[in-house]
Amino acid sequence: MGRVMDKVALVTGGASGIGLSSALLLAKEGAKVVIADFNVDGAKAAAQDIKSRGGEAVGIFLDAGDENSIKEAIKFTVKQFGTINVLYNNVGSTNLKKDLDVVNMDLDEWDRLMNLNLKSVLLGTRFAIPHMIKAGGGSIINTASMAGFFSDSIRSAYGASKAGVVILTKYIATQYGKNKIRCNAVAPGLILTPAAKNNMTPEVLDIFAKFNALPYHGEPEDIGNTVVFLASDESKFITGQTIQVEGGHYIANPSIADFEDYMKK
Repeated sequence: MGRVMDKVALVTGGASGIGLSSALLLAKEGAKVVIADFNVDGAKAAAQDIKSRGGEAVGIFLDAGDENSIKEAIKFTVKQFGTINVLYNNVGSTNLKKDLDVVNMDLDEWDRLMNLNLKSVLLGTRFAIPHMIKAGGGSIINTASMAGFFSDSIRSAYGASKAGVVILTKYIATQYGKNKIRCNAVAPGLILTPAAKNNMTPEVLDIFAKFNALPYHGEPEDIGNTVVFLASDESKFITGQTIQVEGGHYIANPSIADFEDYMKK
């Protein structure tokens, strides 16, 4: 307990899944949390849950595709709690019916994802940094993705936007490190969020499990615990890094699982 005691944290996309788990864990460890989400009712419900456990939290509306909405979220956080020490840029999205291969993708979807997944990180950071400088430093955490490191048959725009998050994280860390502002990212693999559970059949989950080094899938808390670590002073000498939290899914020769099956025959 108390790993981020009295730090002020803004979590975007915090009404569900990874963002919700991160907000709950930050509050459990002593942070004052602003939960910002397009689903404002979900954000307020999450904040109420934290308060019922003795923590401090507020839920607000956020449209991460709108510059002014992001600016207002930062402004609200500082007005509510006096400063901002931790910014978790977590919002991300894709549309698998539109985000296809490079020939067939919807170009409007490309623009939407670059704005929502990448520009929102830039803007949140841009508006938070002046306050963090006044506070004597801070920690910025971005949600990247393993899609930013490895390609797929679809999700071209999503992967490109998340690769952008990875390199933008390094630029922020380089440019503002002397101000005691750290910037790191987390790249989740398959995480069993409610959305993943609702949209993936057991057969699809089995395919993913086949290629994991570990014999289980990730849970939202696996990302949340990483976020708490990066928000805390325990990680004070870590910056510009993207921590891959993916159960070893990508560490081996991609043919090894099939080769092991072959050897068993």
